[in-house]
Amino acid sequence: RIGIDLSKPIRGLLDENYNGLEFVADFRVTNRLYIAAEVGNEEFTGNELLDNTDNINIVELYNYTASGSYLKLGVDFNTYENWYGMSNAIFIGGRYAGSTFSQTLNSNTVYDSNRYWLPDGFAEGQSAPNEFKSLNATWLEILFGIKVELFTNLYLSASARLAYLFTNKESEVFPNLWIPGYGRVSDNSNFGANYNYTISYFIPLFQMKPKKPKKPKEEVPVSE
Repeated sequence: RIGIDLSKPIRGLLDENYNGLEFVADFRVTNRLYIAAEVGNEEFTGNELLDNTDNINIVELYNYTASGSYLKLGVDFNTYENWYGMSNAIFIGGRYAGSTFSQTLNSNTVYDSNRYWLPDGFAEGQSAPNEFKSLNATWLEILFGIKVELFTNLYLSASARLAYLFTNKESEVFPNLWIPGYGRVSDNSNFGANYNYTISYFIPLFQMKPKKPKKPKEEVPVSE
């Protein structure tokens, strides 16, 4: 099967700070086991706001843009026992993923707890963008999902994923706050979560015979 993640173009239409595209593929090894891969590119612009309970004098501490590509490789295992002739799936799986990207610090302010000189804000740190290149990260995903055949050879799928960040190469000036393919990086935690909604087409390179339903055993009459 080859397909596309629908969630990323939809998010790009709804969120002007995001742009992404992901292609997906899997190859059936047995009736239950699949080799799977996902490759994509994402760009996200985020910021960090310093606010208060009254929402007065809200200050943007920094604004950044992360952009890059990623690749995920792994397997899916179908736990669903299909009826004869069906090819739906309730699957669990795993991915080993890696991303190469850059992060640009667009602007920032200098945090200062002394409000005497600037009671309504903070001093400007920089206004010219500062790009940090050659960043990379690797992580492991455990996923759970469903896959349904809408029409002949056309499948709709959804999956939820729990990720654990293994490596995270950062610049010495500014930490990685968002990683393409992984998402937002949490403070003091290597765990993250993401999801996808895909539509894919099954290319019948060869046919596997579906399992025929087992015939009930015939009862042998007992002679008196």
